[in-house]
Amino acid sequence: MPSLPTDDATLRTLEFDRVVAAVRSFALTPVGRTAMGRLAPMTDPAAVAETLRATTETATYLDASHPIPLEAPDDLEATISALAIDGRPLEALQLLGLARFLLSVTASAKAIRTAAGAADGPDRWPVLQAAAGGLAEFDRETANIQRRITPEGEVADDATPRLAAIRQQLQRLRQRLRGTLESYLRGRETAKYLQEQVVTERAGRFVLLVRAEHRSAIPGIVHGSSGSGASLFLEPLSTVEINNEIVALEEEERQEVHRILLDLSNAFRTRALELRRTLQSVTELDLMQARARFSRLIDGVEPKLSADLRIELPAARHPLLMRAVVERAGTHAPDAPLPDDAAEADGSREGPVGSCQEPVPVDILLTPPTGALVVTGPNTGGKTVALKTAGLLALMAQAGLHVPAARGASLPVFRSLFADIGDDQSIANSLSTFSGHVAHIVAMDERLRTPALVLLDEVGAGTDPLEGGALGAAIVDHFRQRGALVLATTHDDMLKSYAATTEGVVGAGFGFDPDTYAPTYRLTYGSPGRSLALEIATRLGVTQSIVEDARARRSAREAQLADHLAQVEKDLARVSKERDALAAERRALEQEREQLAASERALKEGEATARERLRSGVDAELRKARREIDAIVGDLRRRSDALEKRVARKDQSAPPVSTGHTGALKKHAVDALEMIAGGSPVATSEPPPNAAPPAPGTRVQVAGLGLDGILATINGNDAEVEALGKRIHVRVRDLRPVGPAAAGTAARGAVPRSASRGGVTVNVAEESAPPLELNLIGFRVDEALARVEKYVDRAMLHERRELRIVHGHGTGQLRRAIAEFLKDHPLVEKYSAAAPEHGGSGVTVIALKD
Repeated sequence: MPSLPTDDATLRTLEFDRVVAAVRSFALTPVGRTAMGRLAPMTDPAAVAETLRATTETATYLDASHPIPLEAPDDLEATISALAIDGRPLEALQLLGLARFLLSVTASAKAIRTAAGAADGPDRWPVLQAAAGGLAEFDRETANIQRRITPEGEVADDATPRLAAIRQQLQRLRQRLRGTLESYLRGRETAKYLQEQVVTERAGRFVLLVRAEHRSAIPGIVHGSSGSGASLFLEPLSTVEINNEIVALEEEERQEVHRILLDLSNAFRTRALELRRTLQSVTELDLMQARARFSRLIDGVEPKLSADLRIELPAARHPLLMRAVVERAGTHAPDAPLPDDAAEADGSREGPVGSCQEPVPVDILLTPPTGALVVTGPNTGGKTVALKTAGLLALMAQAGLHVPAARGASLPVFRSLFADIGDDQSIANSLSTFSGHVAHIVAMDERLRTPALVLLDEVGAGTDPLEGGALGAAIVDHFRQRGALVLATTHDDMLKSYAATTEGVVGAGFGFDPDTYAPTYRLTYGSPGRSLALEIATRLGVTQSIVEDARARRSAREAQLADHLAQVEKDLARVSKERDALAAERRALEQEREQLAASERALKEGEATARERLRSGVDAELRKARREIDAIVGDLRRRSDALEKRVARKDQSAPPVSTGHTGALKKHAVDALEMIAGGSPVATSEPPPNAAPPAPGTRVQVAGLGLDGILATINGNDAEVEALGKRIHVRVRDLRPVGPAAAGTAARGAVPRSASRGGVTVNVAEESAPPLELNLIGFRVDEALARVEKYVDRAMLHERRELRIVHGHGTGQLRRAIAEFLKDHPLVEKYSAAAPEHGGSGVTVIALKD
């Protein structure tokens, strides 16, 4: 993958290596640390975009508290190198470290797969899943290592049956040998010849420490003497054979251990390709998590890669001004002052990269058609730090790192990046400060490849101000004409004028406190910026007479220009203050709008909740009312059956069943239903006072009974009404005119549902239960729906729970209309087409609620 063809001096100047060191400190494995040490900016936009996406995905994964539990021993790379040598066994501790590493690899892969399975959608962690897909499992090999090697790094006694037998025999022989030697220590005839009452080891054999003058007192083999020569290491002849057996068994033990370790090592050699792929995937995964954790450390964002050479770094911060990053980078202590020369080259005097104060954010903006930004302002105001921040953040982005800036950051992918910052004078090469800058700029021009970023600090400085200013403007214009983006700093008035008057170039100045002349480190675009050399000299303690003499030495033109710049600074400061106030008001309005929107959402949610509760309550009331209605209807049926039985028996002693009895039953039913609907019988509105009673022959409604009929006669306060084929005696005040009588017929049937305020009408004169199915073939939709409604009501009153409606296939219009009617019907539990053998889609089966 091609890296940015910049020189090492630029990388050192921008301190990219210190950022790499900070990122490297997050690596979890030696292979990751080694790979991170080779981190370099890339020039392929696709590769940069892919790496940035991987960093973003991994940071999101870690933010969701998902683990990547990689761990590895420090000698992992040496272990892998040893595996490349056939016939060489790994040491027991190396095998244990390798096993722990591979177990952490398996755990990491499992964690990623588990997180992916629990995520919303299968593509939540595609990059991590791809990396985890290359991690092979070595469960059998690691289990074998853990079974055969103890946690202390020793081959277990039961690693193989042969090793177990050898070590058991060794133990018996050593006990026998120690018993024999201890007999010399305890024996009266032998103990007096010993220098010390101990058994020691010499050349792998157990011996006694005998005084030199008693060499022949105990027969045996001498294996050496002490440093003074006063003691001899003597192996008694009685233990020689046992020692020989022990030495032979120990050699067998070493050979068996060697064979076991080689067997465990060869298990990985047979899977060398899988192990190599696993290490590559581990390296990739470690790099991703290190970049992601560094992003969290600097509160970084993924920059957008701009194709139009746009640099937008809102609220950009230099990472090496953050204490946490400096500590991770492992360089000088955060509070340690730098030497003067190092501080000057480091730019710390411009906004101190070495003091490790938390950085002041600065907006670095360079948008088309602008190709150059000239930054001005007072000394120690932050110019050099802004320059280094822009260059370093560009290098970080092209290395796949997030940048410490606000959301909306945007950077191009540069093919070359150069920085001329600091003093390049060299006594050895006979280069002055000015010559060093010029030599560096010549090298930049020779190696420039666009798109490019050129950073020039104090361009044109180090020589005559007039010639230097002209040269600086020409250099900026040259690189800009070659297609490079240029960021330059200057104190030169000619360059300030160049930035203010040249199309495609913009000037910006760092501000200062007008009372103390202390820098604010805020960059104001369009401001010419003042150097404030005399003011800062006064602030730093220079004698006032020197400062006044310097003021007097300025020409009238220079003094006028300084006064003009001061006025411009004040005007810009006022505009900036007003802009900040407007921005604050805009933010406040935006917050109020968000609060209103949140209140509106909460209100809508509350309404939805209330509607749901109301619906649930209504459903409960309907179920309760249906049970009460069923009870009323049952009571009516029992009373009606009793009346019919009396008529059937023709009991002469019982009073005759009149229409009054029937009316009373109906009145009882209506009153009971109205009690359910409204808590008490619903009285219809009384007729107006002194209203004339309806005339005979008028169509009337009988209040309380819910019946329509024809008024037959009126006799005082009583009246007779023909309804349901019978004459009913009622009170005149209960009659309500509803229209003229139908010609030649009497009214029949019950009033429509809407005529009763109680919302329910029961026809107790229903002559029979509804049929098992309703045939609607040949009916129009409106007629069919009316019949379906009546059919469902009758079925509910007769406690019928399953109904069939035959509507045929036809065009399907009638079937759809019936389905739409049933969908929201309060009495319908569910409905569906009949089984194929029972009519299929030509029949709708209805199940009523209990």
